[in-house]
Amino acid sequence: MAETYRTVGERARADFEVKGSEFVGHVAPAESVAAAEGFVDEVREAYGDATHNVPAYRVPAEGGDMLREWASDDGEPTGSAGKPALNVLVQRDLRNVVAVVTRYYGGVNLGVGGLARAYARGVSDAVDAAGVVEERPHERLAITVDYDDSGTVRGVLESEGVDFEAAYEERVSFAVRVPVAEADALRDRLRSATGGRVELGCGTDAY
Repeated sequence: MAETYRTVGERARADFEVKGSEFVGHVAPAESVAAAEGFVDEVREAYGDATHNVPAYRVPAEGGDMLREWASDDGEPTGSAGKPALNVLVQRDLRNVVAVVTRYYGGVNLGVGGLARAYARGVSDAVDAAGVVEERPHERLAITVDYDDSGTVRGVLESEGVDFEAAYEERVSFAVRVPVAEADALRDRLRSATGGRVELGCGTDAY
């Protein structure tokens, strides 16, 4: 797996008009197929009155290092929308990213070439608005401990500077996002700090 990869820095959108048709490009970071599909559904719901909502994404495939690349023309002529949108993500070497280009038909047919240019622009403009960042591959780590050890675990996670969320129920669970290169060392430190009482699980996907 690459040490770093390029993705968008945040969610963003960009609007423009071509011969009366309004286009809105949307992009967002996405760390899994489920996250990408969730964003697509969110845009489709928010823009349910649009003529087309054309999606494209490049995200890690479930359970492996391979990328899943997917796009749909969403009713536009075959090859005129989804492929040009996806090609922007490929050409700009972006991954862990999802895009949707919304179109409100303006009464003038744009032709396959015009559509392809518009959908590509929708993704490109939204990517420009979001900004491109270098990211390191991360993995998910699930940590479960009794309350007596929860403070120790929280202290370790805070000192390591990793992203995490805690849930306090019968026991305490931590959902952690940690760089792949640092994951084994973090596991070892948690085991040592808790005398081996920590329960560690790992998500199936790296991102």
